[in-house]
Amino acid sequence: MEILVKNEDKRFLPVLLGTDANAYGMAKSFHKAYGIKSLSLGVMNLMETANSKIVTVDAEPGFDRQENFAKKMEEVGKTYGQYYEKLLLIACGDHYTELIVNNRELLEKYFVFAYISREMKEQLENKEDFYKICEKYGLDYPKTYIITKENYSQHHDLPFGFPVAVKASDSIEYVELSFEGKKKGYKADTYEEFEKIVNMIYAAGYNGNLIVQDFIPGDDATMWVLNSYSGLDGKVRAMCLGHCVLEDYTPAGIGNYNAIIQHGDMAVYERYRDFLEEIGYVGFSNFDMKYDERDGKFKVFEINIRQGRSSYFTTASGCNIAKILAEDVIEGKPLQEIHYHDNPFLWLHVPEKLVMEYTPDEVKDEVKSLIDAGKYDFTLKYDKDGGLFRKLRVNRYYKMAFDKYSKYFNKRGLE
Repeated sequence: MEILVKNEDKRFLPVLLGTDANAYGMAKSFHKAYGIKSLSLGVMNLMETANSKIVTVDAEPGFDRQENFAKKMEEVGKTYGQYYEKLLLIACGDHYTELIVNNRELLEKYFVFAYISREMKEQLENKEDFYKICEKYGLDYPKTYIITKENYSQHHDLPFGFPVAVKASDSIEYVELSFEGKKKGYKADTYEEFEKIVNMIYAAGYNGNLIVQDFIPGDDATMWVLNSYSGLDGKVRAMCLGHCVLEDYTPAGIGNYNAIIQHGDMAVYERYRDFLEEIGYVGFSNFDMKYDERDGKFKVFEINIRQGRSSYFTTASGCNIAKILAEDVIEGKPLQEIHYHDNPFLWLHVPEKLVMEYTPDEVKDEVKSLIDAGKYDFTLKYDKDGGLFRKLRVNRYYKMAFDKYSKYFNKRGLE
């Protein structure tokens, strides 16, 4: 195997699993902090990381299959370990997180990383188990009803009214399915629509349970996301809360964010800090939540056992997540005091003009103010990674967003 990335700084090499915007955001964060290039491993060379000067992609079809993954990672570990003192492994997707956790014994021979045990991961990522844990530790979450493959065809007397949200409990199994009308999550306004969604998902071959939840009212501006890093000792080192002001509406992207304003909230920070430390969490965590104006509570939907797709908003607003990770895992010098981030800043994954057009009215003034002040940034735009071909592809990617919003905006049901 050829060494594709030879940084002058040989202390460590970031090895990113994935080639999407999440991976590019991490590579950009490492480059900003240390001026180094990252290695990205995946099944294909996606636009987000292609033609880049700050990340080199090594892609092989089938890399994400267990047998191929183990073989490839051992080769990478042996080869790059001869050049670098340490190889820092970071998952940029749920499946890659699972592969790291399931192959811990092999990977620890060659890489350093910060991830929880397989047992804890399985509990937290299964939404039913996660809500039981929320109940135990006092985290607010939406009223929930469970549907199984065995009872899905029966009539269901839901303990709350419509509209309702419907999503798969087993996100790992669900993401592998392909069928017409597939979305990450659905909104059903009537029982008839709810029934059609449930039948469609199980007819596609899904075997797990479905989560049905009370649909919390409110537009995009009621969504929030919390990023946190817990050190190898289980102590929270940094927390960064973001206020979503525009969501993704494409079928595959529902639940993702395209514009976030960073805002701190000590009550949220303290509650989730206590939770993470009580369960002994390690590594990045990413919580999706919604503010319920009916009772004034932030209600959590799920936890991601990694940094999220939009987590570059943390770095963009002045809290570099790559540096926080490396200081702990590489240097053994974690932050001595918890950093509770609070620096209003706008992160974008779509053009400024589109954000101003589709953002809810109640946050338009703040969005405009931050844009006018130049306090905003994109994951994929970087002045130190500005080759002509890359610039053209990135600009084309952002321009395509106008057509997508024109087609999909505010469509969460079956339409």
